[in-house]
Amino acid sequence: MLVRAFILALMAAVFSSSAVADKFITLVGTTSTENSGLYEKILPLFIAKTGIHVRVVSVGTGRAINIARNGDADVLLVHHRPSEDKFVAEGYGVKRHDVMYNDFIIVGPGNDPAGIRGLKSVVDGLARIAKTRNFFVSRGDDSGTHKKELSIWKLAGVDAAKASGTWYREAGAGMGATLNTASAMPAYTLSDRGTWLKFENRGGLRLLAENDPLLFNPYGVILINPERHPHVKAKMGQAFIDWITGAEGQAAIAAYRIKGRQAFFPNAKP
Repeated sequence: MLVRAFILALMAAVFSSSAVADKFITLVGTTSTENSGLYEKILPLFIAKTGIHVRVVSVGTGRAINIARNGDADVLLVHHRPSEDKFVAEGYGVKRHDVMYNDFIIVGPGNDPAGIRGLKSVVDGLARIAKTRNFFVSRGDDSGTHKKELSIWKLAGVDAAKASGTWYREAGAGMGATLNTASAMPAYTLSDRGTWLKFENRGGLRLLAENDPLLFNPYGVILINPERHPHVKAKMGQAFIDWITGAEGQAAIAAYRIKGRQAFFPNAKP
C-alpha cells in the first residue's frame, strides 16, 4: 500500500508540474520593451494574477512580425503602426490594441559636431548630420526604430543607404547594442527614450534632440490568429492582452520609472 501511495503521489506531482510547464504563452516583440526593463517589472504581476508564464522573444519589429506570421508565438507587441495594421489586415492577427507610447530621441557626442542641439525639427537635425558627414549609427535591423529612422531620412531628402560604410554605419543589432556602438565611436543615433534612460554605458553621448511630434512612438499588442495557426494559445494570449490593456496592466506601465522618470505612458482604450 505504501509503495502504491508513493507511486500515485509521484505521478500526481509529475502531472502537476507538466500542467504548470504548459501554462505559458510566447510573447514576441521589440527589443526596446525588454532593454528598458519594463517586462522585468510588469510581467511578474501578470504571472501572479493568472498563473500564466510569459516567454519573451525580443527582436526588432520586422523580425518579430515574421516570427508571428509563421505562428511561432502567441502574442505580438511591437511599435510600427503601418506594419501592425498590415499584419492584421492580412489575417495574421486578430485585432490591434493600443497599449502605451513614449518617444524617440537623437543622442550623439557631447560636443555635437553637427550642431543639432536644440533644433525643433528632427528632419533638420538629420539633414545636418548628413551634410557634415558626422558618424551616425543605424540599428539597420528592420526594427520599428529603424523604420522610423529611415522615414526621417526620407523626409530630409537623404539616401542614407548610399552612404552605408562611410559616415553612415549599420549595426544590425538591438537598441542597447546600437547605443554601445554609438558610445564607442562616438556617433549620433536614434533611440527610444526608455532604452536610453536605462542605458548605463553612455560615455560621451548626450541627448541632443527631442520633442518633435515626428518622434512619437506608439506600441500595439496583437493576438496571433488561431484560425491561421490552430496551435496558438488564444485563450491565454487574450488573457494577457486583456490584462495589459486593462486597469491593472495600464497602472503597472504608468508606475514604471527609470531613474525617477516615467518610461512609458499607457494609452489603451477602455
